[in-house]
Amino acid sequence: MGDITYQFEYAERIPCAFIGAGGHSYRNVYPSFQYAPVELLAVCDLDVARAREYTRKFGAARAYADHHEMLERERPAAVFIVTGYDDDGRVQATRLALDCLAAGAHVWMEKPTAASLEEVHRLRAASATADRFVMTGLKKVFTPAMEKTKAIISSPEFGAVSSIAVRYPQSLPPPERRHDLREMRGFLDHIYHPAAILSYLMGPVSRFSHEWEPVGGGSTASLRFASGAVGTLHLAAGGAATSPLERVEVIGEGANVVVDNSVRLTYYRRGGRLPYGRAPSYVVDDEYAALTWEPEFSLGQLYNKNLFYLGYVPEILHFCESILTKTPPAKGTLEDAGAIMELFEAYQSIPPGTVVELPLDRPHSRRMDGDH
Repeated sequence: MGDITYQFEYAERIPCAFIGAGGHSYRNVYPSFQYAPVELLAVCDLDVARAREYTRKFGAARAYADHHEMLERERPAAVFIVTGYDDDGRVQATRLALDCLAAGAHVWMEKPTAASLEEVHRLRAASATADRFVMTGLKKVFTPAMEKTKAIISSPEFGAVSSIAVRYPQSLPPPERRHDLREMRGFLDHIYHPAAILSYLMGPVSRFSHEWEPVGGGSTASLRFASGAVGTLHLAAGGAATSPLERVEVIGEGANVVVDNSVRLTYYRRGGRLPYGRAPSYVVDDEYAALTWEPEFSLGQLYNKNLFYLGYVPEILHFCESILTKTPPAKGTLEDAGAIMELFEAYQSIPPGTVVELPLDRPHSRRMDGDH
């Protein structure tokens, strides 16, 4: 990403509307518009008084309680959607996105995209019919650390990617409760983060199994990717709230890269040698030494803002640039959402200890129960 352009510096801005006036959008999405070519026309929320407060705070002209009325009157080129869940656990943004597409607007929607793979397919069909883009806010794959990781593991120096380990703090309900979307709400809300990383760095998952523990609801999954690489997804429920949130490690050929807590990136380059029993020093030559990047958090720089190092501004800029250049988004696509939902439905329907091939609905998909 090059230097940032402030909102008021853009010669062309996209007429946009926003559905949702909640705490997450207040902290992270509306403020990101300071750095994007967005002309915010209106805010819609069922609590219209709250919508009016957001219009005053973020510079929109009008507030609405009914999104149909807003779409009809404003005719926005794009709509941002950050909403919650219905009482049955369904994702409100799914049907709202369908309404926006029918009104001729591009859609940026916060994750989760939907509560089922079938609903993602419906969005894909509606997007194609309307000839409008739909992008999901997969912020993890827009972080500077993860984009650099992708560049490193794609380089010849790293070699072929052989394995990945992702650790993320998330609990999973017991198997008998997983078909109730209300029970799976927290899992659906958060599986998008580690699953997006897996898809972005490794490509499609072709084989899946998992184990589950009843104390905190933690789980470990064993993954085989279509590339032939293998991986683990450790959903580490029960850890301290004060501990680092997550870790990603990718292994190549004599090299590996580690991302801690989304901001600290270490690249262990290949070539350094420490012969066992003969090496007098752990300090290797500079050309083989590990490289580490992390923010300094002292200066009032944009890169020290969580809107940037957590990926919010980069993902919104990607969406806006897609509209302005008439180029489909390369990340956060409905194809990406579909890959995540395949993993979600595997957790939802496959008993612990059962090995399956993904996607579950393909003709040769089968269960390999082994000793279970």
